[in-house]
Amino acid sequence: MNSVALEVRDLVKSFSLDGATINAVDGVSFQVKSGEFVALVGPSGSGKTTMLSILAALLTPTTGQVLIDGQDLAQMNEKKRVKLRREKIGFTFQSNNLIPYLTARENVEFMLRLNNKMNRTGRVRSDELLARLGLADRLHNLPAQMSGGQQQRVAIARALIHNPAVVLADEPTASLDTERAFQVVETFAHLIHENDRAGIMVTHDLRMCQFVDRVLQMQDGKLVRVYESKQEIMELAQGVLKH
Repeated sequence: MNSVALEVRDLVKSFSLDGATINAVDGVSFQVKSGEFVALVGPSGSGKTTMLSILAALLTPTTGQVLIDGQDLAQMNEKKRVKLRREKIGFTFQSNNLIPYLTARENVEFMLRLNNKMNRTGRVRSDELLARLGLADRLHNLPAQMSGGQQQRVAIARALIHNPAVVLADEPTASLDTERAFQVVETFAHLIHENDRAGIMVTHDLRMCQFVDRVLQMQDGKLVRVYESKQEIMELAQGVLKH
């Protein structure tokens, strides 16, 4: 039985707007185990991006708890949160955020350097991960010399290289064509499973859900439905099941 890598308990995030209180996240609870890939879906304004920012320790919840690898973010000061974010969380966002003057290899190795883990083993793992993602011939290319799909795959390698407990992906296929999008998410899913990480992907494209183990649907800040059976998930991805 895989251990729980991420646990969310009664999470609330409130904002004040024109004198009124808006709950962008409203009493949400769920768990994600190591080796499990979960999609977070919902219409614009449903709270999924706010949720991802809280999971990334970039935004503090109003009430509730987030535990990563058993560590409660609420019990940490900012210095400890920064350390946990650097060591335990991997990110890949739709904008990639690659460093433009670093090569593909150097962008991936950057996470190892941040965590003082850059050595010969790290270099080998970096090259192997990029090769696994079909980028063996792009190690020395700058981001500007790569396609959008190639840049996204470099970002995935960078998110996984330091063996984080949790990997977060915010709309990783938003700028990709359909074929590349399927390739990127399928590879991402394989790596989540193979490396025994907990993966959460925010996506607006329900077709990408065919590669995940569960789907969490948000609406108006609440978790309104969880799709767990493979049949339901495939029907959702194929547009057969109305969500």
